[in-house]
Amino acid sequence: MFESLLVANRGEIARRVIRTARRMGLKAVAVYSEVDASLPHVREADESVLIGPAAPARSYLDMDAVIEAARRTNAEAVHPGYGFLAENAEFARRVIDAGLVWVGPDPEAIARLGDKVNARNLMADAGVPVAAGTREPLHDVDSAVAAVAGIGYPVMVKAAAGGGGIGMSAAYDEGQLRAAFETARTRAERFFGDPSILLERYLPGARHVEVQILGLTDGRVVALGERDCSVQRRHQKVAEETPSPGVEEPLRARLLAAAVRAGEAVGYRNAGTVECLVDPAAQEFVFLEMNTRLQVEHPITELVTGIDLVEQQLLIAAGEPVTFDAAAGVRTRGHALELRVYAEDPRRFLPGPGEITTWEEPAGDGVRVDSGYAAGDTVTPFYDPLLAKLCVWGADREEALARGRTAVGAFRVEGPKHNLPFFAELLDHPDFVSGDYDTGLVSLMRS
Repeated sequence: MFESLLVANRGEIARRVIRTARRMGLKAVAVYSEVDASLPHVREADESVLIGPAAPARSYLDMDAVIEAARRTNAEAVHPGYGFLAENAEFARRVIDAGLVWVGPDPEAIARLGDKVNARNLMADAGVPVAAGTREPLHDVDSAVAAVAGIGYPVMVKAAAGGGGIGMSAAYDEGQLRAAFETARTRAERFFGDPSILLERYLPGARHVEVQILGLTDGRVVALGERDCSVQRRHQKVAEETPSPGVEEPLRARLLAAAVRAGEAVGYRNAGTVECLVDPAAQEFVFLEMNTRLQVEHPITELVTGIDLVEQQLLIAAGEPVTFDAAAGVRTRGHALELRVYAEDPRRFLPGPGEITTWEEPAGDGVRVDSGYAAGDTVTPFYDPLLAKLCVWGADREEALARGRTAVGAFRVEGPKHNLPFFAELLDHPDFVSGDYDTGLVSLMRS
C-alpha cells in the first residue's frame, strides 16, 4: 500500500477523500487555486500546494501543475475525485508515466468509455440494452436529419464527448433537431474540444437509474446496488435515492447483471457507474453512459451498504483486496437520500455566489453532510456552486423522507443564495413522496 496520496480536486470531494486517506494512515496532500486558499480541504490536508490562479485551466485542469505538486510533496498516488481531470485519459497516462499510482480505471478504459458513441457500441456488442441511435459520431446537421429516419422522433441530441448534460436537449421534429444540433455542437466544442454529436431515441417519462460497480484487483466486477437520479434540472442531478422506488426486483437483478457485463466488457478496474434510462411502466431499461470515476452521489450507496467506496478505490489501486466479501454479494439495508445543496436560486437554479456568513449543518441519527465550505468562506463564480451534499438514511423510505425534512429545516446557510427551500418543497411534493416520478419532475414543479 502506498503511504501518501495527492487529491487532485477541491471542495467537498477533496475533504471526502482526505478523510478516508487519513483514517487509513496515509499522508494526504491537497492542491488549491489562489481563491481557494482558505477552504477547509486545504486546512485539513497534511500538506497543501498552490497550483495556480482561479481559472480552472490554469489550476485544477493544469496537468503539469498537478503532477509537479505530487513530485514536490513526494506523493505516491493521485486521486482525481470527480470533475476536472477525473475522466481524462491523458492525465491518467501522465500520472502513471510519472511513476505514480492512478486511483481509477486504466487510461484505455477511460478513453473507450469517454466517447459516448464508442461506449454505446461496446455495450451493444456486450449484450447490454441500448436505445436506437447512431453508431458513428455526427458532424453536420443534415447527417443528423437523415439519421433520424432510422431512429424516429423524439431524439436526444448530446455531445459524443464529455458529460454533465451540457448542451443536451430533446427534439420532437426537424426544426427542433436543427436548433438542438447547433446548440449541442457549439457547446461540445467549447466545453470538450470535440464538436461530435450523438443521437439517441428519447424516452419520455423515463427514470434515470445508475448502478455502482467496482472492478476488483482479481478481475471480478461487483455491483453495489442502484441509485435513482431522476430529480434533475437542465439534465443535471440535484437529488438521488437508493434503492430506486421505480425499480422492481426482477428489473433490479437485470440492471445489476447488465452493469457487471458492462464492466467486464472493458476489463474495468476501480469504481465506476453504469447509467441507464428506465421505463417504469414496462420495467425495461437501456444503457445511457458509463462514468469512469467516483460519482457525486456515492455517499448514499455507502449508507445502505456500509462500504467506504473511497477506501475500496485506494485498496484496488494498490493491488490489495477489498474489505468486504465480494463472493458473497453486496447486501443493502434501508433507504438513503442525497440532496445536493448548491449556491443557486431555488426557483430558476441560477448560480448565486457570495460570502457565507452563517453555516450550521444538521446532525442526528442517519444524517451525513459532506461539505466543502464553512462560515467565513466565499463561494466564487469560478467553479461548480456545490456547497454540500446532505444525505440521510432510514430503515425505510418513509423514515428517510422524514429525516430529510428535519435535516433540511435544520440546515442554516446565509450569505449566498441556496436551494434548500427547493428541497423543502421537493420532500413534500406528492409525486416525489409517492415515488412515482421521472426526469420531468422538476420541470413539473416549476411549470
